[in-house]
Amino acid sequence: MSRRLPRSAARPATTPLTGTARRIIRLNYGFQLLFNLLWWMPVFYAYQKDAGLSDGQIFGIQSVYYVAFCLFEIPTGLIADRIGTRNCLRAGAVVMTAANLAPVVSSSYSGFLVHFLAIAAGRSLTSGAASAYLYDGLRAERCEEHYLKAEGTARALGLAAKILCWPLVGPLMVLVHPAPYLLSALSAAGSLVCVIALPQTATPATARGASSPGRTGRPRAPRGGRGTSLGDAKAALRCVVSSPWLALVMVQGVAVFTLSRICQVNLFQPILLDHGIGESAHGGVLAAMTVAEAVGSARPQWLGRRLPPVAWVSVLSLVLAGTLAGITLGGPWTTVALLCVFAAAAGFAYPIQRKLVNDAVPAGAPRATLLSVESIVDRAVCALAAVAVGAYLSAGHLDALLWHSALATAVLLGAFQLVLRSMRTRRGAEGTKEAVAALGAAERPDSEAAEEPGSRRRQPGGAASGAPDTHSEAAV
Repeated sequence: MSRRLPRSAARPATTPLTGTARRIIRLNYGFQLLFNLLWWMPVFYAYQKDAGLSDGQIFGIQSVYYVAFCLFEIPTGLIADRIGTRNCLRAGAVVMTAANLAPVVSSSYSGFLVHFLAIAAGRSLTSGAASAYLYDGLRAERCEEHYLKAEGTARALGLAAKILCWPLVGPLMVLVHPAPYLLSALSAAGSLVCVIALPQTATPATARGASSPGRTGRPRAPRGGRGTSLGDAKAALRCVVSSPWLALVMVQGVAVFTLSRICQVNLFQPILLDHGIGESAHGGVLAAMTVAEAVGSARPQWLGRRLPPVAWVSVLSLVLAGTLAGITLGGPWTTVALLCVFAAAAGFAYPIQRKLVNDAVPAGAPRATLLSVESIVDRAVCALAAVAVGAYLSAGHLDALLWHSALATAVLLGAFQLVLRSMRTRRGAEGTKEAVAALGAAERPDSEAAEEPGSRRRQPGGAASGAPDTHSEAAV
């Protein structure tokens, strides 16, 4: 009987982190935590109401914010690939610091409008650049297998910081009214310190492409000026069109992003109020959901390797849809439990989906630009979904909205699986054709093989020209 290998021996050894890789990961943790720590998030509605803004003005600013975010994603991805992801992160941190100070300077409609426009600009500068820097930095150190855990842990730490800090916003606001915005500006300034300390390891994909030899073996001439950004945009679009796998992965991520954003931002309070859960308990429920999401984001490896990552994202998307449908059938405690399951599934899915997209980006392609394309698609679909949510809620059809969202997700993922299966079938057929052709060429007589253009002449001894005599047909 053969002895079973120990479990540790059966698993491939993990490449140890280098000193530079550890520094990149730790500083990325600090940047992600501080940059996204918006202290004003739980109170911005009440703060703007106290400043004299009406509901129409408040939600009008939110609409402008989402549209601006989509528009800013286009040039900022190009900027990141041109000036470098590290420099783009610096710019984003500076803009975010100034954005959080705008309401302190002017607590008016114009002040809050400038605030949210600057928030959109700052976040769009870092949305693709942060992930691209981390991925390229670890790959440069040959530690790319640590990317998934690093991405998930960074998200989990950011969520944990919100759990600890958000309950303090109310008391601090009583002591110093603009405290939420001052603390947010201080956090953004701290993220700038982390970016400045980042090593210059990760270089833009286009810079690598310009300095690396092309297909002909000659170095490509560097491009400059406006043509460079336009070339990056065209290259990104060509990558999406010519890489069906990249396009499919992006489409699959739409379900996760849209469901999580709509549920956790737009539908969170309506769902709780519809099940008789008062506003005083909303903070506790949100904290519980954030803990569940943080745990999922920190430990995506708990899902195991029984399914490939693309299948896990589909399964988790179905879990998100199923919990939304289940909320319509349960009571208050069931609703809270399902919301926590929803948050945990979203936490598991985000780092896996992010790694899938990064892995699908072709070598030498403008990575940050492509990640911005994904962000634009996600937020465009989310904007359309938000319009539908408003229509459903205005008509009082919350349960119908949840059921229709679940069914739409199931249909989208069913279509995705059909396209994925047809792609695999086509690849298998092409591989079979190539194998049959190779086998047929190997079985042809030597005279026919010699007549083939580009084929090697065979020596009398049966060996190919230039090959050692020991590798004769008899030996094979």
